[in-house]
Amino acid sequence: MKVAVEVRPADEAPASVEYTWDPDTDILSAQLSPRARAGEEGDGGSATVGLEGRDGSWLILDVAAGRINGVEVAVWPDVRKLPALHPPSQVEDAEVVLPKRSGQADVGAVEMETRLVAEADSDQRNFHFRVGAPRLARTVRVARDLLVDVDDKNRISGVWLLNVPPCPTEP
Repeated sequence: MKVAVEVRPADEAPASVEYTWDPDTDILSAQLSPRARAGEEGDGGSATVGLEGRDGSWLILDVAAGRINGVEVAVWPDVRKLPALHPPSQVEDAEVVLPKRSGQADVGAVEMETRLVAEADSDQRNFHFRVGAPRLARTVRVARDLLVDVDDKNRISGVWLLNVPPCPTEP
């Protein structure tokens, strides 16, 4: 199963992102502000979309009113550290909407197993999570420090977390 989306022109400035680390579990959360709320004007429903790597890693998308409100990295995949990791130079500001399908409940949870690859720069300030097999994609800014890669079939193929503060358990 793939995460299908619609990309629409942004009608407001990109939201800010607040990162929090759980010091006991190293879970990283990225929450958008302002947040979409369930029941607000929108074409999509509310859901938790869990992408599970074959190695047991998890990347969770929090969706309300069809829009991504946050991302949580619940169990880290092995992170491939690169000397530098820069987001693509061409990034468009847009909304990424997970449309509600007919007959779909307003609130739900979707879990799917897929290939997850995590990359980070040497300081672990920028992370890129590749979803599924590598493929060409355009990159969309859904918040100041949250980018989403969308392939030519309008499916999520990656998530970027930028300017992440250090993990409190790191030396």
